[in-house]
Amino acid sequence: MKYYIALLILLFGCIPVTIHAAGDYPIQPVPFTEVHFEDAFWAPRMETNRTVTIPFAFKQCEDNGRMSNFAIAGGLAEGEQRGDFPFDDTDPYKILEGASYCLMLEPDPKLDKYLDDLIALFATAQEEDGYLYTVRTNQCDRLRNWFGDHRWSRLSGSHELYNAGHMYEAAVAHYQATGKRSFLEIAIKNADLIDRTFGPDQLHLPPGHQVIEMGLCKLYRATGEERYLKLAKFLLDMRGRSEGRRLYGSYSQDHKPVVEQSEAVGHAVRATYMYAGMADVAALTGDEDYIRAIGRIWDNVVSRKLYVTGGVGARGSGEAFGDDYELPNMSAYCETCAAIGNVYWNHRMFLLHGDARYIDVMERTLYNGLISGVSLDGKLFFYPNPLESQGQHNRSPWFGCACCPGNITRFMASVPGYAYAHRGDSLYVNLYATGKSTIPLEGRSVQIRQTTEYPWDGKVRMEVIPEKPTDSFTLCVRIPGWARNEPVPSDLYRYLRSDEEKPKLKVNGDSVDLIIKNGYVSMDRTWKRGDVVDLALSMPIHRIVAHPNIKEDTGKVALQRGPLIYCAEWPDNNGRVLNLLVEDDAVLQARSQPDLLGGVTILEGTAKELSRQSDGDGLTEKSVRFRAIPYYAWAHRGSGEMAVWLARKPEAAKPLPAPTIASRSKVSTSFKSPTANARIEGVNDQVELRNSIDHEVAFLHWWPHKGTTEWLQYEFAEPAQVAEVLVYWFDDTGRGECRVPKSWRLFYEIEGQWEPVQTNNEYYCDKDRFNVLTFNTVKTNKLRMEVTCRDGFSAGVMEWTVK
Repeated sequence: MKYYIALLILLFGCIPVTIHAAGDYPIQPVPFTEVHFEDAFWAPRMETNRTVTIPFAFKQCEDNGRMSNFAIAGGLAEGEQRGDFPFDDTDPYKILEGASYCLMLEPDPKLDKYLDDLIALFATAQEEDGYLYTVRTNQCDRLRNWFGDHRWSRLSGSHELYNAGHMYEAAVAHYQATGKRSFLEIAIKNADLIDRTFGPDQLHLPPGHQVIEMGLCKLYRATGEERYLKLAKFLLDMRGRSEGRRLYGSYSQDHKPVVEQSEAVGHAVRATYMYAGMADVAALTGDEDYIRAIGRIWDNVVSRKLYVTGGVGARGSGEAFGDDYELPNMSAYCETCAAIGNVYWNHRMFLLHGDARYIDVMERTLYNGLISGVSLDGKLFFYPNPLESQGQHNRSPWFGCACCPGNITRFMASVPGYAYAHRGDSLYVNLYATGKSTIPLEGRSVQIRQTTEYPWDGKVRMEVIPEKPTDSFTLCVRIPGWARNEPVPSDLYRYLRSDEEKPKLKVNGDSVDLIIKNGYVSMDRTWKRGDVVDLALSMPIHRIVAHPNIKEDTGKVALQRGPLIYCAEWPDNNGRVLNLLVEDDAVLQARSQPDLLGGVTILEGTAKELSRQSDGDGLTEKSVRFRAIPYYAWAHRGSGEMAVWLARKPEAAKPLPAPTIASRSKVSTSFKSPTANARIEGVNDQVELRNSIDHEVAFLHWWPHKGTTEWLQYEFAEPAQVAEVLVYWFDDTGRGECRVPKSWRLFYEIEGQWEPVQTNNEYYCDKDRFNVLTFNTVKTNKLRMEVTCRDGFSAGVMEWTVK
């Protein structure tokens, strides 16, 4: 029992202090400290995380005031709270957690000393009764709207309990790594305060942002203190129950009790953290209602709300899940933190049920929509991870809201912990990477040595080395869904053509019948030292098509090889990709390029470049060379177009514009919005529009200017006679602060002066259509529209045509 608890605690970030008899996950993960990757894919990334990303992130915290906030709270420095958010305290917590994981794998006295000093700083900021929340201790009035006048008075936004949850996770990780109780005691003191404050006879309030539930479960495993587990369950059970309070609503998954929920709604990070926390509590308490609820929600996500990259959270507004089948590409949010939360949740679902479909989803997220969140050099980060771009998306070295970089540091250090698991005499192999691991099996251990070039090659060799000369146990080898013609465990995506080559499995050269149950081939036999298992997974280039209800993917195809999703990016495709047509019969081949993007396998073939004809009626086609790279590797070579979903039908492409007065004009404006989605080149690109809130196309807006008068100007390639313009206004009612304008006027330049056009027609400001203005013919080389925004709102233009 003691050995069992110790192993569980290693994965979930704990060391046993008191051995308790409570249950836990029926399948036990093998801790990452017992799994040593020696491959060319994950091992370099983990080393970059250790030597580059973690020091870089700590330095960013120092430079951006995260550390000084603790010093001010502790009376060690004078000054005012820095930063724009009350949850900034969690950035050093998360990075410290990642650094602690690194200490478990490789001693580093300098890093160890740095963490000791940082924890001492945290201790000075903790108030006498255990409260630790620098923004209130430092009396930061400019952020008071977030946290209210009193402790716990505005939990919907304060993040007081969210901060505590990340602190618990980091404290337990540090204890696990070093055996030192310094940070653990800070966490215990804080948790005891919260336990005295919240409960059946105290405050009946859940946190606005979940994570404390997972943190309390880790603290429970570390200390054996059952109060922490009960508190985690209490906080979950308070969601959706009014009991004299105002519910936070679906944004915080507080619209109904958790056991009654069946759809993923609201803020995607909050949601996935909650589902993972529910899994932890269910495993520890045996609560079947929790298990059924997260099972229903998982079915909803995988069947209707999962991106082909494994990302979740479609909407930038609220960083939230959208409606069923709402999976846009250019405006896809897919926050990096949500991808990490999705891995946490799916891994826990596997530990509950032993079904490989959860690992299939986890692997899809892991290799695609998660690691895209950090650059290859470890110093730049994506917050959203879109599936299409016109050049407006770039990784950044830091953010005002810097949750994603810290999350990356702690996650990358722990990736090997997702590779293996065990239950009784069954050993599960979930991920494939060269390296060695030691797996416990009821009083003895088995070593597995893998050799593979996965994810580039599907051949995997596993040497089985039992502790005894011979040993009987069941080796459960996962056959990935992508290798069984099942890209996801639902009908949300399917292969256009099935792979007829089946996976092959051999033991010591003898073929094994592929009897697959729950995604695994289970080999129950007597193993001896030196037995070799060979797995061969075919890696053809698969074309994926989406469920017809995903309107943004109609007529399009995505490319996958092995576990990797591919994208077309501008440097490999003559500078443009959104106008490409990849027909179903186009021959594509895979080719290794060891010197590109850290070493990748690319896909290449021939596509057709589409352009609008000069008369505006029809398209011209031109055969061009086509290349695709792994999605995770995009945005390393400058700004430009990228797409995961590529047109397989002409009507799904965005052809190059025909040469018209507008498309050949130089475009300028009074103000360039700093937001990434404001793209001035969109006003004359001739892309078909669905409505005035279409975020799948480029458009111009002037936000955050509100109530102002702005202008947009065309400078023609040569003087021209014009008599009509058509304007399609941008209006994001229900999502943002742009509305159709209050009014507008049109001017032309003559002899260096701006004159209004002469017209008897109305200047229309309707949304969801082109607004036509005809006027007396003028000859000019410049047109300017002057737009007056509504009071309290900005405005924007999606397309401006000149005739």
